[in-house]
Amino acid sequence: MELTAKQLAQILKGTVDGDPQAKITKFAKIENGKPGALSFFANPKYEQYVYTSKASVLLVNADFQPKEAVTPTMVRVENAYSAIADLLKYVAAQKRKYRRHRAMSTCWTCGISLRAHLGRKVWVGDYVRIGPRTRIGACSIIHSNVTIGEDVVIGHHAIIYPGVVIYPKTIIGDNVILHAGCIIGSDGFGNAPQPDGSWEKIEHLGNVVIGNDVEIGSNTTIDRAEMESTIIGNGVRIDNLCQIAHNVQIGDNTVLAAQCGVAGSAIIGKNCIFAGQVGIMGHIKIADNTTVGAQAGIAGPVRKPGQILIGSPAIPHMNYMRSYAKFKQAGQE
Repeated sequence: MELTAKQLAQILKGTVDGDPQAKITKFAKIENGKPGALSFFANPKYEQYVYTSKASVLLVNADFQPKEAVTPTMVRVENAYSAIADLLKYVAAQKRKYRRHRAMSTCWTCGISLRAHLGRKVWVGDYVRIGPRTRIGACSIIHSNVTIGEDVVIGHHAIIYPGVVIYPKTIIGDNVILHAGCIIGSDGFGNAPQPDGSWEKIEHLGNVVIGNDVEIGSNTTIDRAEMESTIIGNGVRIDNLCQIAHNVQIGDNTVLAAQCGVAGSAIIGKNCIFAGQVGIMGHIKIADNTTVGAQAGIAGPVRKPGQILIGSPAIPHMNYMRSYAKFKQAGQE
């Protein structure tokens, strides 16, 4: 995909503020914008990145008035959030058209594309589907009824248990275990509100990247990013029935117990421990070595590393115990 700022403005019914010939070939979050990338600014908490972004083009609301100089060419639209949803939908439609055209040349034998590459001593069970250009490393085990999309990369010594679904473009490291029924790379929960009260689906063109030595429990879902990657670091352990939303980043060796939910774009540090049913708000950062008790709700950023938090909204452990003592005493009066 290659588009100029002028073409973007035509597609999105916007205006160009800057170089109309500025070209974009990829999408990026505003904090990660690089030359050739398109980013968007819709949430005021990200305004600081408008002035430091290296993206070539930036989608902004028509009434946005920058407080400092802005390097990227800006395409002004009525609603940047809705506009990026429309653009992702447009690009996804173009890709689907291309896939339909090339699918005619795909040949399946026993469910494995002839254009897939399987390493030495890979074992594949019954009723497995493996898409074209997918690569599976040596000594990996793919159990029955697994579906692996196109352009997937799986490292060596992986174990993929029955019923797992891995969407296209997912990248999985070495020694990864995916337990039965987990889904890697499904669309995130992204919807743009419309003036009539309805919701417009935001297409997700990113992927999921899973590091080495990761284990993911049964029926856990990890959503792919809108533009870049949802990232699961090395050594992470995720229990059954967890939900990891789009654009989330989880640091190395972090552990999440059953039924944890992580909302979109949250960034979790290394060596954290989350007990069962913890809920984590989106667009926040959690420091390294944070421990969170069961059923806690993380409603804001955790900046100090090494804390133990409990409660909802979660607060430091000793503060909670002192507060609980007062609640208990009040209840007995």
